[in-house]
Amino acid sequence: MGIPVNAMSTDQVAAAERPGFWADWIHRLFHGLDSDLYGDSGFDGRMATVRAGDVVLTRLEANRHRVMRSSSLVRQSELGYLKIVAPWVGCAGVEQKGREAWVTPDQWSIYDTTDSYAVANPVRVEHLIVMVPKDRIVERGLALDPLMARRLGGSGGVARIALETMRNAYRELPGMSEAGARGVGDAITQLVHLSMLDLAGIGTAVTQREALRERIKQHVGEHLGDPGLTVDAIALALNCSRRQLYNAFAEEPDGVAGYILQRRLQACRRCFDDRSQAHRSITEIAFDFGFSNMAHFSRVFRAHLGLPPSDYRRGAAGA
Repeated sequence: MGIPVNAMSTDQVAAAERPGFWADWIHRLFHGLDSDLYGDSGFDGRMATVRAGDVVLTRLEANRHRVMRSSSLVRQSELGYLKIVAPWVGCAGVEQKGREAWVTPDQWSIYDTTDSYAVANPVRVEHLIVMVPKDRIVERGLALDPLMARRLGGSGGVARIALETMRNAYRELPGMSEAGARGVGDAITQLVHLSMLDLAGIGTAVTQREALRERIKQHVGEHLGDPGLTVDAIALALNCSRRQLYNAFAEEPDGVAGYILQRRLQACRRCFDDRSQAHRSITEIAFDFGFSNMAHFSRVFRAHLGLPPSDYRRGAAGA
């Protein structure tokens, strides 16, 4: 069925009621947030939100406005996120921790919803807003305060990869399964963490390899059904060399090709376990996940799971 999109628009609201409608929606969607319109009387805006596991992505389009979280609103909120604003059109000024960072298209900034902050949008904007649970980053041991309200992405590197991943995720999530969406959320969290490491001056060649490995895994997940998914095809799609791919997977025991095979077998096994897929033949499922030779599929399935696909499926059906 895909991941649901939760949309809101002021288009169907009377002009006089739009400011209040917008302020109430902003307050509820972002867990306690005040907004104002710079004193303007005319306003229109729309938002569409989709989830990648516990990561929340929202596309926002609106006339100029500001949002603020005061100390009192922080105390009322029970949820802690690191929140990213990444403009498609316009700009945004993020203020927190005594700093102010202005970002334009191809840049992003991050701030902590468990502390007071303000975001200014002085012109009509289209933003991608991404919310990553704060505890997912805190548990990795990174000092966050010096990294809030800073600018990322403009000089390329890991932060640019993170931005492209977040934008692609927003576009593709409505067609994904819940399991796929959770994997995308994990990839976003990892890339945000790597970007912050880089910003903190901790970024190294190891960090760059980790970022590439996450991109490879995301690409594999999105193209499992393509029988032409090979090391060369991935290198071409990600604009890197075979050597860079192999280096990125140096710590993975089975390398890139082994990872692709494992993901395909896991996807097939999940279909065999799913009673709603019982009407589909083993051949159809195998071909849907990139296998083009049934003898090869049966051989590798048995080698990894200890049973031929037909016996495994009968056992799953009986269970």
